[in-house]
Amino acid sequence: MIIGIGIDMVKSSRVAAIRSRWGDRFLHRIFTLCERNDSLQRRESDLALAARFAVKEAVLKALGIGLRMGVKWQEIETTRDPFGKPTVHLSGKTQTIARDKQVIAVFASISHEDEYAIAQIILTGGSGQHG
Repeated sequence: MIIGIGIDMVKSSRVAAIRSRWGDRFLHRIFTLCERNDSLQRRESDLALAARFAVKEAVLKALGIGLRMGVKWQEIETTRDPFGKPTVHLSGKTQTIARDKQVIAVFASISHEDEYAIAQIILTGGSGQHG
């Protein structure tokens, strides 16, 4: 059963401008160490960061909460499996909220085109109720 669906699109030039202004402060506040390491080693690092930021926003939309209720950006982490498939890990307050909504699985899809990154999230569970 689908608990929630979220989608978000981020322009890589927006991420580049924020990085230029705030530098490491921005990176450390928003992205986990794993996300920073993976994204910054890529040729188009701002596009990789934009994709991960889009995932974070899409997860919050799918949960129906936005960035509130004590949620922190780093509680939503995107990694890649050996084939490049995105995997989303929730922790902290975000994980608690997902558990309360009876989320069992988080499915993520990411796509890039030119300087845009888009992410779609589907949350599934078995509660019998919509979240």
